Amino acid sequence: MAHDITEENDEFVDWKGRQVQEAKHQGIKSAAIVCAVEVLENLVFLSNATNFVSYFRSSMHYTSAEAANMVTNFMATSFLLTVVGGFISDSFFTRFKTFLLSGSIELLGLIMLTIQANNARLRPTTGKPPSQSQAALLYVGLYAMAIGIGGIKSSLPAHGADQLAHSNKRLISSFFNWFFFSLCTGGLLSCTIMVWIEENKGWQWSFSISAAVLSLAILLFSSGYPIYRYRLPSGSPITRIFRVFFYAARNRKAQQPAVMNQNELDSGSSYAKFRFLNKALTNDSISLSQVQETKTFLGLLPIFASTIMMNCCLAQLQTFSVHQGVVMNRKITRSFELPPPSLLVFPLVFMLLSIPLVKKKSSSTYPQKTSIFPPLKRIGLGLALASASMAVAAVVEVKRRNYSVNDHVKLSIFWLGFQFLLLGVSDMCTLGGMLEFFYSEAPESMRSMCTALAWCSTSMGYFISSILVSITNSASRHAGNEWLGGSNLDENRLDLFYTVLCVLNFLNLLNYMYWAKRY
Repeated sequence: MAHDITEENDEFVDWKGRQVQEAKHQGIKSAAIVCAVEVLENLVFLSNATNFVSYFRSSMHYTSAEAANMVTNFMATSFLLTVVGGFISDSFFTRFKTFLLSGSIELLGLIMLTIQANNARLRPTTGKPPSQSQAALLYVGLYAMAIGIGGIKSSLPAHGADQLAHSNKRLISSFFNWFFFSLCTGGLLSCTIMVWIEENKGWQWSFSISAAVLSLAILLFSSGYPIYRYRLPSGSPITRIFRVFFYAARNRKAQQPAVMNQNELDSGSSYAKFRFLNKALTNDSISLSQVQETKTFLGLLPIFASTIMMNCCLAQLQTFSVHQGVVMNRKITRSFELPPPSLLVFPLVFMLLSIPLVKKKSSSTYPQKTSIFPPLKRIGLGLALASASMAVAAVVEVKRRNYSVNDHVKLSIFWLGFQFLLLGVSDMCTLGGMLEFFYSEAPESMRSMCTALAWCSTSMGYFISSILVSITNSASRHAGNEWLGGSNLDENRLDLFYTVLCVLNFLNLLNYMYWAKRY
């Protein structure tokens, strides 16, 4: 074990470029700073993302459909750019530098939105859409934030896991559990304190506080620079992968290289699954490690693709579920109404309580196991819960619609708590499992980029959600009744759309089980 740690430390340097010292430059303290930063970072991200729909409608005067599409496009772009951020931190910059650069860009975008929210001349007058210059300022600020979010979410978890000994799988698993706990803590603060500020004090206060919190996160992360250990970038993994494919195709008629035999490459390993790539080794410029790196990355892609549909369901919490909540009975007391985004409190509290309990149970009952609930099983459970959540959402929408149309009574908003809880737990299992799985299984030189696949899955889910809405509207329009076309939910058929998502997610679960068993 000591030999493994010494070898591992040779791959890292300290902030001055010297070889790291085990007692000084790695450990729980460094990883704890990363978890604390995640609380602040996710507070800023979710406090804005979950209530942007209201801001775009009330302050910028976009229609409901435009506002919903703007939010899904912003979320999708933010998560898609994690792949770019991961590529940069693996290839050109350290993860530390990638975070600082990305954090600064996100802060710049947030400051632009803050200035616009505080200056009436930069916002449209009541009843009028924004001018070209006002829309331009909004979009520049919005997508500067998206660029920064992409870099932060790809570099931060990988940088935190880098601080721990990779030979200790249990410690790595614990880190990702606590990282997700921090993510949920930031989410809980965002959908309680920050949502209350947005509803009662206005977006001027919300944006200003978000900018201050993000600045604090950057300063806190920077304060750990003397005790961090840094993995130096190793050049472009994408270039190496393309070169392996190129020479494998070019030498496809060549004989199997002598270096590839059963003693050097276990036939049961994932590397043996893509034998056509072995032909690349006939070229002297391609090493065995590069072929193995390519095969490992390819092996992760079916798991990644199988999680995208679940995130289509997650997109509904920021769009249609918010619209449902607005037209339901939100009163808690005579003077207080529950904002729809605050329904996220239920799954977040459940997750915050469950993570320490599961960790304690694992440590006391199964002290020798890395985890009592391995990542692939966690992901599978999350996908099953996503399908169940859409079935529940369809039933609740039928009930809400019947009450509104037939009885002219508003159903309590707490009925939405069931789908929020199921989807929240689904997200905990799926995202938490993906972060740990992709980091642990990734090649050493691609850990940021592979970890970013977890966020990229979310991005693809949001994009596909928009496409599914368009396809559903087009198909139902030809059938004579557009399901999601109007602004009046009572005239729409949101329940049928939720049913379609339920069926698609069940089929996707079967697809995932096939690939997970083969991994």
